[in-house]
Amino acid sequence: MTSAMLSFLILLIFYSSYVVVSEIPTPSNAKFYECICQNSDYCVPFSTAFVTPTNASFTTILQSTAQNLRCLLPSVPKPQLIFTPMAESHVQAAVICSKQLGLQLRVRSGGHDYEGLSYISDMDPPFIILDLSKLREIVVNIVDNYAWAQAGATVGEVYYRISEKSKTHGFPAGLCSSLGIGGHITGGAYGTMMRKYGLGADNVVDARIVDANGRILDRQSMGEDLFWAIRGGGGASFGIILSWKLRLVPVPSIVTVFTVPKTLEQNGTKILYKWQQVANKIDDDLFIRVLISNVVDKKGEKTIQTAYNSLFLGRADRLLQIMNDNFPELGLTQKDCTEMSWIKSVLYIAGYPSNTPPEVLLQGKSLFKNYFKAKSDFVKEPIPEDGLEGLWKRLMEEDSPLVIWNPYGGMMAKISESETPFPHRQGVIYMIQYLTLWNDPATESAMKHYDWIRRLYNYMTPYASMFPREAYVNYRDLDIGMNKNGSSSSFIDASAWGNKYFKDNFNRLVKVKTKVDPENFFLHEQSIPTLPITRKGMGKSMNQ
Repeated sequence: MTSAMLSFLILLIFYSSYVVVSEIPTPSNAKFYECICQNSDYCVPFSTAFVTPTNASFTTILQSTAQNLRCLLPSVPKPQLIFTPMAESHVQAAVICSKQLGLQLRVRSGGHDYEGLSYISDMDPPFIILDLSKLREIVVNIVDNYAWAQAGATVGEVYYRISEKSKTHGFPAGLCSSLGIGGHITGGAYGTMMRKYGLGADNVVDARIVDANGRILDRQSMGEDLFWAIRGGGGASFGIILSWKLRLVPVPSIVTVFTVPKTLEQNGTKILYKWQQVANKIDDDLFIRVLISNVVDKKGEKTIQTAYNSLFLGRADRLLQIMNDNFPELGLTQKDCTEMSWIKSVLYIAGYPSNTPPEVLLQGKSLFKNYFKAKSDFVKEPIPEDGLEGLWKRLMEEDSPLVIWNPYGGMMAKISESETPFPHRQGVIYMIQYLTLWNDPATESAMKHYDWIRRLYNYMTPYASMFPREAYVNYRDLDIGMNKNGSSSSFIDASAWGNKYFKDNFNRLVKVKTKVDPENFFLHEQSIPTLPITRKGMGKSMNQ
């Protein structure tokens, strides 16, 4: 078949798809569609996999997995096209065609980027969204102790498919079940079993990725440097994750969970101070996080509640002995403890009602959609009680604050800072996530909450890690720095946030980026930059 005939057939498929839709394709979208068909294994009708802003379903699809409502406001730039690939070759073609046509590519697996960078952009040129939601196959091999999971699958789906095959296998990744596994692991992926087995990224043994040239690479063909970089170096800097090969970990047939709330009037400050002494040193099978929020007490007065939310990889009797020996101040009793299967504990920690069947995990739906702004910290010395009291004062000023303390230690302290790009290891007692939530789309309301969380972050400076003040890349925060608008990114500018996310690993990430994506195609507001070098025949590089 001649190329002219092929182009004619592609256009015939393209325009015939508009019999059932009202939108009229732009020349740019028509060119992109034709290019996709020419560079992938098979061509699908435009209306099957492509949606433009004139289509009635555009807003529904754009918002389908987006978590942060402030990133969906009318004032926020929208993509000129959403492309939902049906096959891996479509992802390859998307890279090739975006480069050819000068389009910026945003890649979305679960839509949980805290600043919405998987589905919005303030950078030039025009952008399209590559929505990986149709690429969600999961293959579990219990005999060989691994699972392959495509990038569009959620963490909850992965957990469910593992539990389908075995009640004594699991995977140590996120607490939120609607996280897209593709992007989640690129930032590290912590969860309730991190103290026992480390991060999700620590338990990845292979991957498939589309690079900046549109090639599909696995661990062997990509090399160890790139394989190192994608396991914690942040999403959408080095390529597009197609799938991860996950090493499964053993879990008991019965685990124990509990949630014990304590208000300030119930000695909450002193109990939390003691938690800081033991959280990272207690038995590795035990994960106790603390959720801190405003509540109204029985007298109708506003106070602070600290809720101790826990998973223990074992039975309640052993848990009670460990708690009595190490943390009796919490006053944990048999009545507080609930024994269940590991997959049921996933639902419990994610916040589902107690009678929810595990099959709900296959829906991939989030329980959390809000207007919100977040920040993060890592703490290496216990915060004194007067410091906690200052925190309480500031939380009481806000409408709906949420602060979550996640314990470290155990396996997290045994893995080297340079083993993966995720550097927050030995010496960390716990990580803090700060959130402010609101339900008003007005700009004035958003600025009020932005101002509050920035003032809170400033208050916490003396109690956080220093030189650098570390941050978690999966709790993305554009306040700490951004790449400049346009087609360039500066190594110097990016170091401001890069060192916070990755510490000394940032320099190695930049070297890997320069090698695998020298033209800086995979660019976003906090993507890893390339080195400021001159490429032969190209004059100054794009990032000067």
